[in-house]
Amino acid sequence: MGSGSRPGTPGGTKAESTVTTVSKPSQLTIGCKAFFDKDGEIRQAEVLSIRDRAMRQNIQRTAEDAPVGSSESKTEYEFYVHYVEFNKRLDEWVPETRVRLDKPVAFPKKKTKGAHGGSQQSVRDKKRKTNAGSSVASGAAPQTPDSVRHDDAAYTAPQEGFSKEKEIEKLRTSGSMTQSTSEVARMKNLILIEMGQFRIEPWYFSPYPQEFAYTPVLFICEFCLCFYANKMQYTRHRTKCALQHPPGNEIYRKDDLSFFEIDGRRQRMYCRNLCLLSKCFLDHKTLFYDVDPFLFYILTKRDERGCHIIGYFSKEKESAENYNLACILTLPQYQRMGFGRVLMQFSYELSKAEGKVGSPEKPLSDLGLLSYRTFWSEVLVDLLINYDGEISIDELSQLTCFTVQDIMHALFSLDAIRYYHGQHCIVLSQRVIEAHERFSQKKLRKVDPTCLKWTPKVFTQAELRYLQ
Repeated sequence: MGSGSRPGTPGGTKAESTVTTVSKPSQLTIGCKAFFDKDGEIRQAEVLSIRDRAMRQNIQRTAEDAPVGSSESKTEYEFYVHYVEFNKRLDEWVPETRVRLDKPVAFPKKKTKGAHGGSQQSVRDKKRKTNAGSSVASGAAPQTPDSVRHDDAAYTAPQEGFSKEKEIEKLRTSGSMTQSTSEVARMKNLILIEMGQFRIEPWYFSPYPQEFAYTPVLFICEFCLCFYANKMQYTRHRTKCALQHPPGNEIYRKDDLSFFEIDGRRQRMYCRNLCLLSKCFLDHKTLFYDVDPFLFYILTKRDERGCHIIGYFSKEKESAENYNLACILTLPQYQRMGFGRVLMQFSYELSKAEGKVGSPEKPLSDLGLLSYRTFWSEVLVDLLINYDGEISIDELSQLTCFTVQDIMHALFSLDAIRYYHGQHCIVLSQRVIEAHERFSQKKLRKVDPTCLKWTPKVFTQAELRYLQ
């Protein structure tokens, strides 16, 4: 998070606030920080939105529908909160019964014209109005329920002055690499996703059409990725859908795993649906509907019913920075099974077939950086232990197709770079060697290069002209 973070968000600029106590949950407002019960603990959280609890059952409560003699005290509220110093994927709606009224609440202090000068304030207000208007036009405004009863425009206006360096520097605790407050303040708009035999809870906001937001379950066909809000519509589609695998060329098969290559220009609908699905679990990526410049590599698991998607990675058809991967995702139901490592290894096998070094697109997310650092370290340690003789960083790069910068990053994380007799040397500690021995005993999924049936694509200028 950079300087445009929400007030009080970890990594953001600190804003003045008024700390006080409240006697009832209805006194909480958007932007305040209160304490809530979470998994047996008391955690501080920022309130991002407030709604009538009855709206969760899609009951449109108006003044005419309200019972006679009703008052605000009888209304039960729910609060959408972001837990301070926790990943954004933990954001959730909580009932008012989980509010700790015995703890102080920090309310953001309203800025006055005298504090910053009347002229500066008016210019800031004009910019805010302009930015808010442009965000709605471009589809960047968060989709929030109509029942929000507080004006949160002050927290959703996009900020200027983006910086990649600040994004990399201050991303760690927020789980979001955007410095735009409107991106950070977006609330999850899906409750559950059903794909095949799995029901998945989304982690982040994804810009599905408004009519599909806040439905109890969003049904997604696991073969064509078409989505439906109604079970009957989904069942009817499944009887007519003829696909049993992703709509691309199978370029790898071993045992029950296969990789399919899909051109974003040839299969726009499938790739756009894939991007919408992946946005539910990737908060650090910006979603564009222009999928023409990308190739998608889908990892599937095969059974008698077809090839079921496990995860995927995408790469640009032509990358000026020699990136071999733009976006990578393993679906939550298949995580912690070694498939992420398979996707990373396969991206480098493609780089070896192309005869050039590659690297994932920067900046990496927090989880992506940890995964890649572990993968680079494991490959390099295995190569160094089994290599006979001296080897340089450039030779390591040629053998692994890792960039020199990625190799140095992995070696420094292992504390393997030492200065000895006037030169730098690679020295593996006993701790690293023992960890490698334990790692070698595990049965890991690996890509077999002999099973790859793929020729690097050469695109003409006409094919790289992405204007529709």
